Amino acid sequence: MLYDGSSESPRGESRVKFEIELDREEDGRWIAEISSLPGVLAYGKRKQEAIAKVKALALRVLADEVEKEKQDRPLDISIACCP
Repeated sequence: MLYDGSSESPRGESRVKFEIELDREEDGRWIAEISSLPGVLAYGKRKQEAIAKVKALALRVLADEVEKEKQDRPLDISIACCP
C-alpha cells in the first residue's frame, strides 16, 4: 500500500491526505512533489502548473493502486499544498 497515515472515517471510508512540497529550480521552473508517494514529482513553468500536474499524477498512482487492491470501500483523498 502506497499511502501511509491513512485512517478510517465513521462511515467506513479510508481517508488519505497528502502534502505537496514545492521548490523552485535555478532556471525558474517549479517542482512539486508528494514525497509519501514514490515517484510523484512534476515540473511546471508556473507554481500552479506544477501543483496541477503533481495532483493529476498522484491521482493516477492512487487509481492504479486501488485497482490492484480491488478496494471494496470508498477512498476519500485530500491533497493539500502550502499557500
